[in-house]
Amino acid sequence: MARSLAPLAIGLGLAQVAFAATFVGPRDRFWSRMTSTGLGLGSYALVADPSLARRLRVKPSDVLVGLASAGILYGTFQFGDRFARRFVPAGGEDIEAIYSLRALRPRREVAARLAAVIAPAEELFWRGLIQETLMARCGRWRGAALAAAAYGGVHLVTGNFTLFGAAGVAGAHWCLLYAAGAPLGALLVSHVTWDVWIFLLQPTSRTATALTHDAD
Repeated sequence: MARSLAPLAIGLGLAQVAFAATFVGPRDRFWSRMTSTGLGLGSYALVADPSLARRLRVKPSDVLVGLASAGILYGTFQFGDRFARRFVPAGGEDIEAIYSLRALRPRREVAARLAAVIAPAEELFWRGLIQETLMARCGRWRGAALAAAAYGGVHLVTGNFTLFGAAGVAGAHWCLLYAAGAPLGALLVSHVTWDVWIFLLQPTSRTATALTHDAD
């Protein structure tokens, strides 16, 4: 039986509104809004498909797959950072603007928000609900491509071209893995590890890395 498109359409509409509010609202409240967006979209995915709670459980094998996936994605972003700074107009400024969000809240708090709410919610919503529905309707690989485009597209509202590109690359990475058969648990490990590592522990930005080491 084909999945209904109603949860997909409603979910994408909610995501567009939520991401717009998250990135356009007052800067000092960014992490509160981002966390609320995660709670809202993740809860919506669980209501639309309660089986997602069971499928998000992490098995020992998921940890290895997730860590390897995060490592590959980090290497991709190291290359992307250099490319953006050299060839993308205002690429360097865009990257520093993204990393400046780290300073809005204590690092441990940001890590907790990313690991406990934001990353799990994005896997529930974008892979578990949106991509699963699109793959059922459009086929495995076409559905993955559409899901990656949708994830990147909601970041257009930021006005940060480099962030839009980065979201598109990360989304494509996880969508490809999910289409290839990687379980949600492995993608959860990958997403949490990558978020915390690249944003808080070992940023691609030299300036952000120096500030990280100074804070330590």
